[in-house]
Amino acid sequence: MRNAEFDREKVLRSAMTAFMDKGYGKTSMQDLTKATGLHPGSIYCAFDNKRGLLLAALEQYKTDRSAEFQSFFSGGRPVLVELKAYLDNIVQGCISGEAAKACLLTKALNEMAQQDEEVQKIITDNLASWQQGLADVFERAQAKGELSAKRDSQHLARFLAMGIYGLRTFAHTHPQGETLQELADQLFGDICA
Repeated sequence: MRNAEFDREKVLRSAMTAFMDKGYGKTSMQDLTKATGLHPGSIYCAFDNKRGLLLAALEQYKTDRSAEFQSFFSGGRPVLVELKAYLDNIVQGCISGEAAKACLLTKALNEMAQQDEEVQKIITDNLASWQQGLADVFERAQAKGELSAKRDSQHLARFLAMGIYGLRTFAHTHPQGETLQELADQLFGDICA
């Protein structure tokens, strides 16, 4: 059997959107073929099954989010300016409705973690990597004297991650941009205090 030719990243990003829109359980193969433009046979050939497509989509999600994260924290500006821009970007995502889909990791974790140990491990590792990235940002801010070295960078990373989860969840029922920005600004202020 010959391999189907397609833009893998584009297909995986389309699958991510489908999984975020409906969740894994409610996303049918018909939904996935419509979203990706692939025939069912091509999906099975390339990814084995729906679960295989989810696993590949989770890896692509990690790659995309890591690149996005790195683009904010490239070191070209003061660290706290980069952090503020990162939080403002999250608020803009909430305002635009991206938060209504939630993050693929959170959505899959809530739906599948208790049922699939491999999925749970991938998600847990991705979230831990993101949190460590935040801790590294705080350590860099401390090294530059922008943030008190007396504050624990791991604790700050956990606090910020919790705040971002909360902001995205809150946006589901309170999508007003001004309110979301005020909350993000308060979160930023609490970190910088």
